[in-house]
Amino acid sequence: MDHGLPYAANCSLLFAELPLLQRPAAAREAGFDAVEFWWPWPDQPVPADQDVDRFVAAVQDAGVSLVGLNFFAGDLAGPDCGVLSIPERVSEFIDNVDVTVGIGERLGARAFNALYGNRVESSSPEEQDQLGLEQLTTAAQAAARIGATVLVEPVSGPKPYPLRTAADVVSVLDRVVAGNGATNVGFLCDLFHLANNGDDIDQALDRYADRIAHVQIADHPGRHEPGTGTLDLDRYLRRISDGGYAGYVALEYIPTGATVDSLGWLPRERRSLSLT
Repeated sequence: MDHGLPYAANCSLLFAELPLLQRPAAAREAGFDAVEFWWPWPDQPVPADQDVDRFVAAVQDAGVSLVGLNFFAGDLAGPDCGVLSIPERVSEFIDNVDVTVGIGERLGARAFNALYGNRVESSSPEEQDQLGLEQLTTAAQAAARIGATVLVEPVSGPKPYPLRTAADVVSVLDRVVAGNGATNVGFLCDLFHLANNGDDIDQALDRYADRIAHVQIADHPGRHEPGTGTLDLDRYLRRISDGGYAGYVALEYIPTGATVDSLGWLPRERRSLSLT
């Protein structure tokens, strides 16, 4: 892929054959200088200090940069897809914000993904959207203290997640900006989820190139490594780069076999290209 953008390994999906704290070192061994993670403790919005310290040390000792981290989002491998717009669970998000931003401050991460949350029968969509606006504003204010950006992404699949298209996400971002003037919220452009939802990717990139604050990729269908599906990822990434984006492209795919074997499409010298 000749778009010139640097890559990061999503160590919540890549290197999953290893314990989580061994994955940053495995990514470094495979040639990556940058990694990202989903929230490492899916059942704990506020983990013990010693667990946070171990995670921070694992990243530091591996010699990689943490370039993205999710806020607490519940059990993403199970029924959950974020908590910030769910009244019964919003306290978990509130409790988590400072912990997440604190990890980012220690490790230099400046992008935090805020999963919006599924629709629930106990609250109306309007009530959930108002709550979502309030909590994204809270997160943006906390992230601003360290010069970081809060990301919002479309998600595909069977869960009742309301943000499916690029337009859905940008509509939420516009409400946050209009509500408090926050400038540190951005579109997480996940090409797999857009494709899986049937969004017009070319149109989305034409309309919202200036809103893209982070990029994630997997091929479609299947959500596996590039070359296993039908997406012209190189063309899309060139368009994203031409549109002014100069950040990382995170590999957020499910390897078809061992992670190292799944990286054959990406020359080793391209894995260590960084922004520094």
